[in-house]
Amino acid sequence: MNNLNAVPSIVFRDDDTIIVQGPVTIDNVVKLTQDGIALFDDHPLTIDLDKVTEVDSTIISMLLEWLRAARKHTDSLQFINMPESLNSLIQLYDVVELIPVSINQTTSKRAI
Repeated sequence: MNNLNAVPSIVFRDDDTIIVQGPVTIDNVVKLTQDGIALFDDHPLTIDLDKVTEVDSTIISMLLEWLRAARKHTDSLQFINMPESLNSLIQLYDVVELIPVSINQTTSKRAI
């Protein structure tokens, strides 16, 4: 096996920021979704997607599930540093109004 981009897919928390790292695809989205929800509490949270290396359409379901779960724990959840490929999927599936993107994210040019 020659996988040069073998970055492990993990979700971890640093203060009030949840960081997603590695690919988010059909192969691992269920585990990443569950691992992320386990990190929620009743503080406002930021989801940093800067270290995401690959996405497919299943990432949309993960983000929407996190938003549903966040309503039970906190009233504030935002996403920052979305890869362009994810921005394209959000627009393609017409969920721009559902996914709160921080206006000061670094990698996306789309503002809320």
